[in-house]
Amino acid sequence: MRFLVDENAGVFVAHWLREKGYEVFSVYEQARGIDDDTIIQKAFDENWILITSDKDFGEKVYRDQYPHRGVILLRLENDRYTNKIHILQQVLEKYIEKLVDNFVVVTETKIRFATTQ
Repeated sequence: MRFLVDENAGVFVAHWLREKGYEVFSVYEQARGIDDDTIIQKAFDENWILITSDKDFGEKVYRDQYPHRGVILLRLENDRYTNKIHILQQVLEKYIEKLVDNFVVVTETKIRFATTQ
């Protein structure tokens, strides 16, 4: 599985995913400062699942109808990287087969899936 980790999701999340054996493109490390339109287009064109904390991607997918290969939107009250990793580990352990082509909103207490394509 391939993940494109947005800058706001953090470099530690990208490192952790790599340690788990996933292929990762880290915006922070590899393309710092690129705009959201470029990020979501790159994720689609190159078959990455986008991990982000930026709710603007919800607007891009639902209002602007951008295609995607999957988006994990982290809406966490505790934004520390350790919490992000803890929550993502739960998502990957329980729902990895449902991530492709779904828009997934993740909080500390729930995970909501929405098919957009």
